[in-house]
Amino acid sequence: MYQQQKKLWQIRFQNTPPKVTVKLTRNGCTQFMLVIMGVLLSACVDQTPPANSTQSSAPEVQQPYQVVTNIHETMAWILDPAADVIWDSAGTIITAQGSEELAPTTAEGWAKVVNAAAVLSEAGNLLMMPGRAAGDDWIEYSRGLVDAGQLALKAAQAQDSDALFDAGGRIFQVCKACHAQYWVKSDETDEFE
Repeated sequence: MYQQQKKLWQIRFQNTPPKVTVKLTRNGCTQFMLVIMGVLLSACVDQTPPANSTQSSAPEVQQPYQVVTNIHETMAWILDPAADVIWDSAGTIITAQGSEELAPTTAEGWAKVVNAAAVLSEAGNLLMMPGRAAGDDWIEYSRGLVDAGQLALKAAQAQDSDALFDAGGRIFQVCKACHAQYWVKSDETDEFE
């Protein structure tokens, strides 16, 4: 074995001119092997940057938007109030004292419903933004919310209380289906009803 180590080693490099040969003696061989081992070990180290790192091989594209609210806040502050305006503006309440139509009776009342329907539709788009979308089903529910919001928007613009009631039902169905899959229960919240 000593005789084999004593022999000269020839190593051909792929990215060098043809017939370049490196000859190593025993001491040179040991040093060379240490260098090669260092190179090989460094190649084994995970070179991918951490998930929160801003370094990448491709230039990072700065998104033109900035996410301000988390999903819970988006639901509580944007989506729920808009849905409540729509639901509170459609249908009839019947009690022992009589019935009350919920549809707006003024241009200002209908304008509030138009605004709420537009907010609700756009909230569906907010839910599909990168970093918020939780999967293919989430995207499908969010698109359903956009579509149902557009129905409510058209109904409110036409001041059609029956169509607004139907759109409110679609909104409820989309919300119920999404919450059945993604609702996170906490001490402060109950199940979606």
